[in-house]
Amino acid sequence: MSWKKTACVLCGNTCGLEVQVENNRIVKVRPDKVDPISEGYACRKGTSIAFHQHNADRVLCPMKKVGDKFERISWDQAIGEITEKLKDILQRHGARSLASLVGGGEFNALGIPYLVRMVRRLGSRYNYSAANQEFAGRYWAHGLTLGSQGMGLTVDFEHSDMLLLIGKNPFMSHNFPQARRRLTKMSKNREQLLVVVDPRLSETARLADIHLAIRPGTDALLVKSMIAIILKEGMHNREYIDEHVDGFNEILPWFADFDVTSALKVCELDYNQVFKVCREFTTRQSCLLDDLGILMNRHSALVSYLLVVLLAICGRISVPGGNYLVGGGAGSDPSDPRTWRTLITDIPAINGMFPPNVLQEEIMNAHPDRIRAVLNFAANPLRSYADTNAYENAFRQLELLVVAEIVMSETAALAHYVLPSKTAYESWDGTPGGGFSKVYARMRPPIVEAEGEQKEGGEIFTLLADAMGLIPELPEPLYQAAGSGNIREYRDVLVDYLMANPESGRFLQFLVAKTLGKAIGSAHLATIFPMFIQRSQASQEEAARAGFAAGPDQGLDIYQAIIDHPEGVLVGIRDPEKNIETLATKSRKIQLYNSEVNDWIRKINPIDEEEQLKVDERFPLVLMAGRHMDMNANTMMRDPAWNEGRRACTLAMNPADAQEFGFTNGQMVKVVTEAGEENIEMEVTEDARKGQVIIPHGFGLVYNGVKYGANVNRLTKNTHRDQFGTPMHRYVPCRVEAL
Repeated sequence: MSWKKTACVLCGNTCGLEVQVENNRIVKVRPDKVDPISEGYACRKGTSIAFHQHNADRVLCPMKKVGDKFERISWDQAIGEITEKLKDILQRHGARSLASLVGGGEFNALGIPYLVRMVRRLGSRYNYSAANQEFAGRYWAHGLTLGSQGMGLTVDFEHSDMLLLIGKNPFMSHNFPQARRRLTKMSKNREQLLVVVDPRLSETARLADIHLAIRPGTDALLVKSMIAIILKEGMHNREYIDEHVDGFNEILPWFADFDVTSALKVCELDYNQVFKVCREFTTRQSCLLDDLGILMNRHSALVSYLLVVLLAICGRISVPGGNYLVGGGAGSDPSDPRTWRTLITDIPAINGMFPPNVLQEEIMNAHPDRIRAVLNFAANPLRSYADTNAYENAFRQLELLVVAEIVMSETAALAHYVLPSKTAYESWDGTPGGGFSKVYARMRPPIVEAEGEQKEGGEIFTLLADAMGLIPELPEPLYQAAGSGNIREYRDVLVDYLMANPESGRFLQFLVAKTLGKAIGSAHLATIFPMFIQRSQASQEEAARAGFAAGPDQGLDIYQAIIDHPEGVLVGIRDPEKNIETLATKSRKIQLYNSEVNDWIRKINPIDEEEQLKVDERFPLVLMAGRHMDMNANTMMRDPAWNEGRRACTLAMNPADAQEFGFTNGQMVKVVTEAGEENIEMEVTEDARKGQVIIPHGFGLVYNGVKYGANVNRLTKNTHRDQFGTPMHRYVPCRVEAL
């Protein structure tokens, strides 16, 4: 058996893998040593992808709910009936009655845009995305400070000598390339400094030179304190501020009279230790990374805002060893009256998306324009999003719920129609480019064949879009050129068609799927083709530096190279010194002052925070709902056999709390919150902080008819959220009772 190249799809790193296939089953998996990004690195999740691909819950054919059971139907019947019902709902209730609901994208990155754009073409802008379950606050903050809600901050590991991690445990989450390898190497290097801000002594914190064991929920106080210390002591980078920052003088009053000593006492942190971190951060080639510990916590969006302020005043954006700008795009301005808002919860679109955390309320109401139809793709909201009970009730009220999935998930079980989707290993998918300096692209080819009637997500929604009348009749020359096998001929015919029909750009994705996609057997592979037809001068120069000869066929050469190199290929080299020029603010500088945050930042003070942090006697503990471990992968690993013999889903409690409440290791307990209750095994461990308990996410799945583990989202109330709809999963008041 030969080794086939592919990648892991269980987190955003997509580490390179090699697999052996026998009788259409993955039988061996190993890390790919020549992958240019992961370089032979993979965690146990990656080497366990066979459990993701082969499981008893696979959906093999289109299914229709008849009574309380599913019946097998044909694709023609499924598309026909869904189209008829959808047209009827839209005609009676208008476009606001329809919403798309999509997952994270690691294994369906190219399928998701088909559904989102189809719904947009039908007049609805309601796209409820997993991204806004976690990142809405960061998108908002970066829109104000960097000028684009789609712009992010990545780190320059190669040149950094200090890494500050806030609310992040990458030793277990693996959410940057080669995480364990980099962290272990850094911890052994005396010239480098690793600082971790985390309430508990996490696996990453154990490696750290400095661990700030912060009180849960006080991140905003800490970051504001750090900025105040840096400004008071004159540690800020005046030269960088003068050149690259706007609004510096306007923010000084936010920090001038701030009581740092009292604030850090509320955070339960030592002033001298925090002062040392500030001094080191301002004098080293430092960078920082944050994660769900703050993104799904109190004051989430404001902490994201303050972190940009911290980086900017220290001169650590777009500099060697610091944080570089990546991504971009227009986003959506919440203050623009044209920006859609949810009808009941009044949440604005952030980065063009809405949070799944409010969808239940947008369905369960009496408003005439309420959501009545949901098209769900590659998401399992009954296990992935907050408040399972509310989701169950809401979905039962829908007139139409269509779920396109690879498995009969808990969400699919409530659908009117279930459409079988190919897995990541049965279809083409991947990322056509990414990185701030070296730009890599990778497309995974199919390595096993679908054993039923499954289709790629892109093909499924092209069929639906066509049936809904969203794709005009296409000329025969496009089909002929697509079938010729000559991509240059197809490019020329496609360009001629686009120039003669400018409006065709609105349905370009479906156009190439119907023509080139049909010819090559993959809508997903076809959908990246237009990216290489007309490219900017800057993109052409970047590709030339990566070794692609300049000229009219450069884009086609890149397209072919991506197909020929499933391990990934370098497609562009950018100049890091020009990175700061990608800022999208009007001034082309980092915008520190914005009136939207003025009152909010002033309210972050030790007196008000201490008052808000008072413990409710009914719920004396704080639940950290979600824990990254080697034994969970969201809801994408349904077969519990991959964790056989392991203690995979427990309630972690500190020994002092266990003694106080009278619990013992291994006993069954009941966790109770405002939202509901779940029974779970107790694990007494120093991994948990006193006063805080932890339950991992991704469990409570019903596999082959049996429930495994506790569903933590039955304990999270959808109304326990911030103003952008982000659930505060890392700060859920709870109590624990003996069974």
